[in-house]
Amino acid sequence: MAKGMILAAGQGTRVRPLTRDLPKPMVPILGKPVMEYLIEHLARHGITEIMVNVAWHHQKIEEYFGDGRRWGVQIGYAYEGVRDHGDILPRPMGSAGGMRRIQDFGGFFDETTLVLCGDALIDLDITAALAEHKAKGAIASVVALDVPLADVQNYGIVVAAADGHIESFQEKPSPAEARSTLASTGIYIFEPEVLNLVPSGTVYDIGSQLFPQLVAQKLPFFVQNRPFNWIDIGRVSDYWSVLQRVLRGEVAEMKMPGKQIKPGVWVGLNTSIPWDKVKIEGPVYIGSSVRIEPGASITGPAWIGHGCHIRTGAKVVRSILFEYTRIAADMRFSEMIVSPDYCVDRHGETLYRGDDTAQLRWGDARA
Repeated sequence: MAKGMILAAGQGTRVRPLTRDLPKPMVPILGKPVMEYLIEHLARHGITEIMVNVAWHHQKIEEYFGDGRRWGVQIGYAYEGVRDHGDILPRPMGSAGGMRRIQDFGGFFDETTLVLCGDALIDLDITAALAEHKAKGAIASVVALDVPLADVQNYGIVVAAADGHIESFQEKPSPAEARSTLASTGIYIFEPEVLNLVPSGTVYDIGSQLFPQLVAQKLPFFVQNRPFNWIDIGRVSDYWSVLQRVLRGEVAEMKMPGKQIKPGVWVGLNTSIPWDKVKIEGPVYIGSSVRIEPGASITGPAWIGHGCHIRTGAKVVRSILFEYTRIAADMRFSEMIVSPDYCVDRHGETLYRGDDTAQLRWGDARA
């Protein structure tokens, strides 16, 4: 069997403002944190001992997941921070540095370990990946995905021999410079001895520091190229497009909550919706205690979080409304992510509530 490591200490700066008061692994997809899907997936493949390194907004992760028993797993946490003038401040140790710190503390990584980033959705056949790692006698494996040549500049690219032995890496090469189309997915399989190469007490990165060491020392370091769905939420625009795909039912294992009351429309408990006086085109999820006034319309794919209020004449088009968002009368929100305090369009442009120059009006539905 294997153990699990989820990397969850990063700040998620490229997904602001979604991560202004949420750590990136807690960003919701269909009302569930991204990291919850990862934990369910690990459990399905028999990985039940999972360490998570945390820093920014770490209490939110710990309060939600607790010791993991709800998912039939055990979860432990390693907080990375420092004391500065009496305050405790988050200070991530880097992906490899965080793992070395856990190892120095209690020796957790005493068998093959699957390492995942806490902010991507995957449906990888973990059992098959572990079997390939073992069959090749690898000390470390990188799970990669073949991407179109035009897209290589968005990824770390793995260059390997015909047998999969990794020779080098290219960080976001241009299509003309790319020596491969295998993109690293941030999913790794490590044997315990890999961590001996990481210096103790140092900020140290897996991709930019540990991997070049493995290549330089010509250790048994392999790439795996296997087809699977890998949905990375690196930017706000990714988050918007991922939710559109999920709402359209294109991603396996992601089921709509609520009750389907007509084709493409799912509803939570105790909503206030005059169905004959509103126009709702699925796929749409409408959470509990949502109020929609006569004359409003929703065009899917759309997600309306619980406690939202859509006023008369308002139009919500291919958008995501976080809990307790009120959309003012006759406003049109198209291809946006909206919370009670801010709204972001699909390209990442952000408006904050109370900005006098904003044409859009929205607010908090709780009062």
